Amino acid sequence: MIQNPILPGFNPDPSIVRVGDDYYIATSTFEWYPGVQIHHSRDLVNWRLLARPLTRASQLNMLGAPDSCGVWAPCLTYADGLFWLIYTDVKRYGRTSTGGATGSASLRDFHNYLVTSPAIEGPWSDPVYLNSSGFDPSLFHDDDGRKYLLNQLWDHRPGSNRFNGIVAQEYSVADRRLVGQRRNIFPGTAHGLTEAPHLYRRNGWYYLLTAEGGTGWNHGVTMARSRDLHGPYELHPDVTILTARNRPDAALQRAGHADLVDTPDGRTYMVYLCGRPLRNRGTCTLGRETAIQPVVWGDDGWLRTADGQGTPQLQAAAPALAEHRFAAAPAREEFDAPELPVDFQWLRTPWPEELLSLAARPGHLRLFGRESLGGQFRQALVARRQQSHCYSASTVVDFEPEHYQQQAGLVCYYNGAKFHYLYITHDETIGRHLRVMTSLPNHVQTDTFTAPVPLPPNVPVHLRVEVDEERLYFGYRIDGDGDGGGWQWLPQQFDASILSDEANAPGQPNFTGAFVGMACQDMSGAGLHADFDYFEYRERPYSIDPRRT
Repeated sequence: MIQNPILPGFNPDPSIVRVGDDYYIATSTFEWYPGVQIHHSRDLVNWRLLARPLTRASQLNMLGAPDSCGVWAPCLTYADGLFWLIYTDVKRYGRTSTGGATGSASLRDFHNYLVTSPAIEGPWSDPVYLNSSGFDPSLFHDDDGRKYLLNQLWDHRPGSNRFNGIVAQEYSVADRRLVGQRRNIFPGTAHGLTEAPHLYRRNGWYYLLTAEGGTGWNHGVTMARSRDLHGPYELHPDVTILTARNRPDAALQRAGHADLVDTPDGRTYMVYLCGRPLRNRGTCTLGRETAIQPVVWGDDGWLRTADGQGTPQLQAAAPALAEHRFAAAPAREEFDAPELPVDFQWLRTPWPEELLSLAARPGHLRLFGRESLGGQFRQALVARRQQSHCYSASTVVDFEPEHYQQQAGLVCYYNGAKFHYLYITHDETIGRHLRVMTSLPNHVQTDTFTAPVPLPPNVPVHLRVEVDEERLYFGYRIDGDGDGGGWQWLPQQFDASILSDEANAPGQPNFTGAFVGMACQDMSGAGLHADFDYFEYRERPYSIDPRRT
């Protein structure tokens, strides 16, 4: 059986391709660097994080990009002996007066690019600029060898439909640019917010898959078909073929933004994004995740879910493929290798050497204090996805601040407006001390601080977080207290549900998910560094009081 989601934690907008016996899924990374996550499987059940292809400044530079901008909705295909990767680099989301897509600002910047590689691990080419007319671009390889770019069309004019349908335009491989006339091939349905196009050719039909309803609770997958690529397209009899819309009992919510893949025996599977809301708060701290389930082509030539209900499933039938498991990632990273462990990322910059070093102090991750937490240029924050509603994470930091503008510690982070930060700092009254700063996105008081906890100088400090759904606890231990105990717990219970897509000040984009990691700041300009000796992340069952474990 397939257990959904197959890619837990922040892994939205899946695009899937099969090459021989291998399956690859590309997902969005937004402002996290390097850009685009590619996972690999041989059985559609077991997956591993394989690569992030956008690794250098010529491909992606997100310095200054606002929260939830950056890389949106990659499309991964294979043709002519090459992998083709299309992606959007969003530079401006724009201000809105209300939350969600219904409050969409008029002017936005969506720049669409193409990179290619003969191998999935790279090297990937420098990008070809395509257009900036909208987001969610995808590349369709027709049977005659011609290629077409499809994307959502953005209309900024007053009174217009911002999501103004799906456009298609031919791409010339020889000229490395779009050619011919751009045509609006599908205006969308009454559900609105039409996006995420993928085109397929089957039995003489062109099948167009789109997402509609917005990437929240009304999300769904729409299908239409035509004998001509440019239309007109007739709608599926059910219009929406997969959704959790109006199904509050479904364990997987927000289902949409889908793509299709065929197994060697001709069976079709659909990948799609989804969200798993917290039971007590209804918010999705894990962000938008990726699920998969079988779909069936009917005698009428239309696609439906295997059970005919159009509902996302927690468990789905696996294909008749040999099981292929991958080695589990280690729970504890010691930072002994010359590169960051694959699960970790940083924010925005293509020049990580300005933020971190794994060589300056062997066996440690050194972070150089730069901007404040939430800065949009050079922020020394290295983190990994939260992939379960319940987990433990810990680290130890060697850090001797001399000023209150110098900070380092353990952070639970969604974006620059939503985080809980357990950090070490210093001031002239207390000396070296520990406290928590919380940034609240939807409260009158946006920043709160706990009372300071004095610390002795010149000794490393172990930091720990326990998360159980909406409850979050921080603890600390002075180095030398022994590994068998000695944890001191802050008395506060923090609200983990703010690290979610739904906890939001009106008009601000929220498209990522919760991360947990290490950070260092130095606003004094001295560039003080912090050294982290390990990082441990363990998923676990729900606990009434995780501080006792």
